[in-house]
Amino acid sequence: MKSKKLVFICQAAVIAALYVVLTYVFSAFASGVIQVRVSEALTILPAFTPAAIPGLVIGCLLSNTLTGCVLLDIIFGSVATLIGALGSYALRRHTWLVPIPPIVSNMIIVPFVLRFAYGATDAFPFMIATVGAGEIISCYLLGMLLYGALKKMNHSLF
Repeated sequence: MKSKKLVFICQAAVIAALYVVLTYVFSAFASGVIQVRVSEALTILPAFTPAAIPGLVIGCLLSNTLTGCVLLDIIFGSVATLIGALGSYALRRHTWLVPIPPIVSNMIIVPFVLRFAYGATDAFPFMIATVGAGEIISCYLLGMLLYGALKKMNHSLF
């Protein structure tokens, strides 16, 4: 019983660490009109292990804190990640739907963060579209590439 808890904690910690490292390494892609946070590709991991849920949330929380985001972004960005991770876990048996929850949760929450935390003046439909485009690239395109690679090694990783 203790070894299962230890494995869960270790998996969550590794996922959180990967999220932070990927956020830092690829930070250049996370600015501009369409923001692609490469670390968001990891949002497919709840399809492999429930430990990805706290791992992704902690990774997002740490990344947003360490990169100097404002408090509203730290809180609501992490909430969006939590909602997305829970949704991905719920859809884990439907491979092609796994990336959808983080895309949708970020499309709904992040434009409000941009408006109220950072004072963005763009129209909400524009912000929804640009956040959605970035999330589709990171969660769906990169995430499904990662999913395919991990599926082949699932027996030895998770």
